[in-house]
Amino acid sequence: MNRAINRTEIEQLGRLDLIAKQIVQGFITGLHKSPFHGFSVEFAEHRLYNPGEDTKHVDWRLYARSDKLFTKQYEEETNLRCRFLIDTSRSMYYPEATKERFSKLEFACYAVAAFSEMLKHQRDAFGMSYFSDQVYYHSELKSTGSHQHFLLGQLEKLLNDTDLRPTNLVGALHEIAEQANRRSLVIVFSDFIQLEMKADPLFDALQHLRHNRHEVILFNTLEVATEIELGFGNQPTEFIDLESQQRLKINPSQVKKAYQEMMGQWQSELQTRCGELGIDYHLADVREGFYKVLLSYMLKRQKMIR
Repeated sequence: MNRAINRTEIEQLGRLDLIAKQIVQGFITGLHKSPFHGFSVEFAEHRLYNPGEDTKHVDWRLYARSDKLFTKQYEEETNLRCRFLIDTSRSMYYPEATKERFSKLEFACYAVAAFSEMLKHQRDAFGMSYFSDQVYYHSELKSTGSHQHFLLGQLEKLLNDTDLRPTNLVGALHEIAEQANRRSLVIVFSDFIQLEMKADPLFDALQHLRHNRHEVILFNTLEVATEIELGFGNQPTEFIDLESQQRLKINPSQVKKAYQEMMGQWQSELQTRCGELGIDYHLADVREGFYKVLLSYMLKRQKMIR
């Protein structure tokens, strides 16, 4: 239903704002062909144009279809505040980007760019924070086009950043929870890979966000084929831990069953603990494109504004 935008198209489009618009346009087209075609992305109403009014809000596309002048009428107040949290630690640079696939960090950046395009049209306020071993950027929440342009510039910097840093996911989430004092929808992009895969400290930090009355969506951003299924074939392979830089040469088939069981237990624990805290959990496979990510957000937003 939704074809993933690929590296070739990105190179042709060049600018991140154009990429974001194409992702959103493809998403809207997919909605119209799906059972969710009733969703409105712009949340606009129309009324007949009154002679003498400013024409900047005239819907010229509707005029071309109906031969009548209508103006777009948006809700006066912001419907929602949304903050995006992007994990930029070393493991998020996996897999190596090619023409056929994104790294996890690239996937998160393009997804947030697309979200910003949708939120701008919805008149929702949005902001962004990114972190690894500490919080490196934390923006205000605004709904203006100039604010979106500024955030896209920050995302461009991330896409070109080659400074690999360790992770402190728990500490960063606590820090952001302290700084984000206005109730918002908080959307986290992370692989949740840490040197110690322990759930209690992580969920203490997520509980901190929930305690401050934030709604939370987690997008567990992974390349499923290799990071969960360990699909590396049946030959000796050298693995490098991007977080610790440790190297290990093994035959993946010899450890595949145990590895899949471990990852399955971790995924199950994340899902269960998220359910207990009222957090929306989604597995975001970087090879599947952006449709599921954007749709998960739209479903959440519909629930929140009712």
